Amino acid sequence: MRVFQQRPRTAVAENILRRLEWTVIRRLDGLLHGDYQTLFRGFGLDLADLREYQYHDDVRYIDWNVTARLQTPYVRVYNEDREVTAWFLLDLSSSVDFGSHVKKRSVSTEFVAAVARLLTRHGNRVGALFYGNSVDTVIPARSGRRHVLDILYRMLSRPELSGSTATNLRDFLQTAFRVMPRRSLVFVVSDFISTPGWAEPLAHLAQRHEIVAVRLYDPLEMDLPDLGLVVMQDAETGEQLFVDTHDRAFRKRFAAAAERREKELRSAFRQAGVDVLELSTNDDLVDAILRFADLRKRRSQLAGGSLPKHLRGTYDVSMA
Repeated sequence: MRVFQQRPRTAVAENILRRLEWTVIRRLDGLLHGDYQTLFRGFGLDLADLREYQYHDDVRYIDWNVTARLQTPYVRVYNEDREVTAWFLLDLSSSVDFGSHVKKRSVSTEFVAAVARLLTRHGNRVGALFYGNSVDTVIPARSGRRHVLDILYRMLSRPELSGSTATNLRDFLQTAFRVMPRRSLVFVVSDFISTPGWAEPLAHLAQRHEIVAVRLYDPLEMDLPDLGLVVMQDAETGEQLFVDTHDRAFRKRFAAAAERREKELRSAFRQAGVDVLELSTNDDLVDAILRFADLRKRRSQLAGGSLPKHLRGTYDVSMA
């Protein structure tokens, strides 16, 4: 019998996924309980029955033909298909290689692996698009543990970018809209450090798909401590600046600029009308996914039932 030696990064991917299955997914199995269907909801609908209108029923589901014929209001009742196709839009540009605790790229990798495995364990399909300086990789949606390993391996195999151009999420999202024709659950995993103009295509994407913006960040991007004289480098352009972090006025200007960026980000997410999961480099992954589950449960309750978004009213629930 011939024994084939595993490639090192394949072994690393297997070890990461196995660790997540023991430390994250097993814990979530005990914590989510019946929330799984709220967490990952399907989009297909089959007409199941007609019944008389009851108080609190949504008037948009009244069947007017039957109502006119019987002279009594009747509403349509649906069976919902729980099968989900999910896509991960992964920003793997230079800025995600920053991190004071761990790199944002590592946080992204573990989040994608855990959520993708949660999905595929229940027969759902997942796919991915990778963005470096442009959209350079499309992994079609498939199911199974081996497929999750393939996505994880490809993420780990990508070298860090150096001297790249500024991230353009607008182009990334526009490309994603063309690649994903069918309605899906879409995770946009990025630090959203990009040239302006991505809110509009994100809103356009949200008209077809159910979007969760997974915003990666590091605490040092919000508040700069007194580190003395340091060289700061723009990860996107490579531009360097020598600064004195001991200067209190400089740290205040830095904090004010970070606060402005936070307000701009929240405004862009509100304009796009998408759910937002904030994911820090020092977050516990289980806590982050439970926050996501709570977000979707509250969003579903506010939306008024179990029907998908395109058959419900508009809503806006985000988490900071």
